[in-house]
Amino acid sequence: MSKFKKKSESSQDIPTAALPDIIFMLLFFFMVTTVLRETEIKVEQRIPRAEQLVKLEKKKLVTYLYVGKPKDQSMGTEPLIQANDAFIDIGGIVQWINQEKSKLSEAERDQITVSMKVDNETKMGIIVDIQTELRDANARKIMYATPQKTENN
Repeated sequence: MSKFKKKSESSQDIPTAALPDIIFMLLFFFMVTTVLRETEIKVEQRIPRAEQLVKLEKKKLVTYLYVGKPKDQSMGTEPLIQANDAFIDIGGIVQWINQEKSKLSEAERDQITVSMKVDNETKMGIIVDIQTELRDANARKIMYATPQKTENN
Protein backbone atom coordinates (compact mmCIF):
# COMPACT_ATOMS: atom_id res chain seq x y z
CA MET A 1 0.00 0.00 0.00
CA SER A 2 2.79 2.39 0.46
CA LYS A 3 4.00 4.46 -2.40
CA PHE A 4 7.64 3.80 -1.73
CA LYS A 5 9.07 0.34 -1.79
CA LYS A 6 11.94 -0.60 0.38
CA LYS A 7 14.91 -1.69 -1.60
CA SER A 8 16.46 -4.93 -0.71
CA GLU A 9 19.88 -4.63 0.82
CA SER A 10 22.67 -5.46 -1.55
CA SER A 11 26.30 -5.57 -0.59
CA GLN A 12 28.45 -3.48 -2.87
CA ASP A 13 32.21 -3.94 -2.59
CA ILE A 14 34.55 -1.01 -2.95
CA PRO A 15 36.70 -1.50 -6.04
CA THR A 16 40.35 -1.80 -5.03
CA ALA A 17 41.93 -2.55 -8.38
CA ALA A 18 43.52 0.91 -8.67
CA LEU A 19 44.80 1.02 -5.08
CA PRO A 20 48.31 -0.41 -5.79
CA ASP A 21 48.75 2.10 -8.61
CA ILE A 22 47.88 4.99 -6.31
CA ILE A 23 50.23 3.74 -3.60
CA PHE A 24 53.12 3.39 -6.05
CA MET A 25 52.47 6.86 -7.48
CA LEU A 26 52.63 8.35 -3.97
CA LEU A 27 55.78 6.39 -3.18
CA PHE A 28 57.40 7.55 -6.42
CA PHE A 29 56.37 11.17 -5.74
CA PHE A 30 57.99 11.20 -2.29
CA MET A 31 61.13 9.49 -3.57
CA VAL A 32 61.55 12.11 -6.30
CA THR A 33 60.81 15.17 -4.16
CA THR A 34 62.93 14.22 -1.15
CA VAL A 35 66.23 16.08 -1.04
CA LEU A 36 69.11 14.42 0.68
CA ARG A 37 72.44 16.08 1.45
CA GLU A 38 73.34 18.30 -1.49
CA THR A 39 77.09 18.57 -0.98
CA GLU A 40 79.70 16.31 0.49
CA ILE A 41 81.85 18.23 2.94
CA LYS A 42 85.49 17.58 2.11
CA VAL A 43 87.07 19.79 4.79
CA GLU A 44 87.29 19.38 8.53
CA GLN A 45 84.55 21.17 10.42
CA ARG A 46 84.91 22.03 14.11
CA ILE A 47 82.71 25.09 14.16
CA PRO A 48 82.98 27.46 17.15
CA ARG A 49 79.96 28.14 19.36
CA ALA A 50 78.10 31.43 19.26
CA GLU A 51 76.36 33.49 21.91
CA GLN A 52 73.48 34.74 19.77
CA LEU A 53 71.85 32.80 16.98
CA VAL A 54 69.49 34.02 14.27
CA LYS A 55 67.50 31.58 12.19
CA LEU A 56 67.32 32.16 8.45
CA GLU A 57 63.95 32.80 6.86
CA LYS A 58 64.59 32.08 3.16
CA LYS A 59 66.99 29.17 2.86
CA LYS A 60 66.84 29.12 -0.93
CA LEU A 61 68.74 32.43 -0.95
CA VAL A 62 71.61 30.94 1.07
CA THR A 63 74.72 29.51 -0.52
CA TYR A 64 77.44 27.78 1.48
CA LEU A 65 81.23 28.08 1.65
CA TYR A 66 83.18 25.57 3.73
CA VAL A 67 86.67 26.52 4.89
CA GLY A 68 89.07 24.20 6.67
CA LYS A 69 91.84 21.64 6.36
CA PRO A 70 91.08 18.97 3.75
CA LYS A 71 90.06 15.56 5.06
CA ASP A 72 92.20 13.93 2.35
CA GLN A 73 95.80 14.15 3.61
CA SER A 74 97.17 14.09 0.05
CA MET A 75 95.76 17.60 -0.53
CA GLY A 76 97.98 19.10 2.18
CA THR A 77 97.31 20.66 5.55
CA GLU A 78 96.60 24.27 4.55
CA PRO A 79 92.95 25.40 4.77
CA LEU A 80 91.01 25.11 1.51
CA ILE A 81 87.75 26.67 0.33
CA GLN A 82 84.97 24.30 -0.74
CA ALA A 83 82.02 25.64 -2.72
CA ASN A 84 79.36 23.03 -3.45
CA ASP A 85 81.35 19.83 -4.18
CA ALA A 86 84.52 21.41 -5.55
CA PHE A 87 87.50 23.20 -4.12
CA ILE A 88 88.05 26.74 -5.38
CA ASP A 89 90.83 29.23 -4.80
CA ILE A 90 90.43 32.81 -3.63
CA GLY A 91 90.35 34.10 -7.20
CA GLY A 92 87.42 31.84 -8.15
CA ILE A 93 85.00 33.22 -5.56
CA VAL A 94 83.67 36.03 -7.79
CA GLN A 95 82.93 33.58 -10.62
CA TRP A 96 81.28 31.16 -8.19
CA ILE A 97 79.06 33.90 -6.72
CA ASN A 98 78.02 34.98 -10.21
CA GLN A 99 77.06 31.37 -11.02
CA GLU A 100 75.01 31.12 -7.83
CA LYS A 101 73.29 34.44 -8.55
CA SER A 102 72.40 33.29 -12.07
CA LYS A 103 70.36 30.43 -10.54
CA LEU A 104 68.10 32.94 -8.77
CA SER A 105 65.42 35.21 -10.18
CA GLU A 106 66.30 38.81 -11.04
CA ALA A 107 64.63 40.22 -7.92
CA GLU A 108 66.41 37.79 -5.56
CA ARG A 109 69.96 38.22 -6.86
CA ASP A 110 70.81 41.08 -4.51
CA GLN A 111 69.40 39.17 -1.53
CA ILE A 112 71.84 36.24 -1.73
CA THR A 113 73.40 35.30 1.60
CA VAL A 114 76.75 33.53 1.85
CA SER A 115 76.92 31.20 4.82
CA MET A 116 80.50 30.45 5.80
CA LYS A 117 81.20 27.31 7.79
CA VAL A 118 84.74 27.84 8.98
CA ASP A 119 86.84 25.40 10.97
CA ASN A 120 87.88 26.54 14.44
CA GLU A 121 91.60 26.24 13.62
CA THR A 122 91.50 28.33 10.42
CA LYS A 123 93.63 31.49 10.39
CA MET A 124 91.88 34.82 9.98
CA GLY A 125 93.93 35.80 6.90
CA ILE A 126 92.04 33.49 4.55
CA ILE A 127 88.72 34.71 6.00
CA VAL A 128 89.65 38.34 5.28
CA ASP A 129 90.64 37.37 1.73
CA ILE A 130 87.29 35.63 1.22
CA GLN A 131 85.42 38.66 2.60
CA THR A 132 87.28 40.95 0.18
CA GLU A 133 86.40 38.73 -2.79
CA LEU A 134 82.77 38.55 -1.69
CA ARG A 135 82.70 42.34 -1.49
CA ASP A 136 84.09 42.51 -5.04
CA ALA A 137 81.35 40.10 -6.18
CA ASN A 138 78.71 42.34 -4.53
CA ALA A 139 77.71 39.60 -2.09
CA ARG A 140 77.33 41.77 0.99
CA LYS A 141 75.30 39.47 3.25
CA ILE A 142 77.69 37.13 5.02
CA MET A 143 76.69 34.78 7.79
CA TYR A 144 78.96 32.62 9.91
CA ALA A 145 77.34 29.27 10.66
CA THR A 146 77.49 27.72 14.10
CA PRO A 147 75.98 24.58 15.59
CA GLN A 148 72.49 24.89 17.02
CA LYS A 149 72.33 25.83 20.66
CA THR A 150 71.42 22.92 22.90
CA GLU A 151 69.78 23.00 26.32
CA ASN A 152 73.11 22.27 28.05
CA ASN A 153 74.87 25.34 26.60
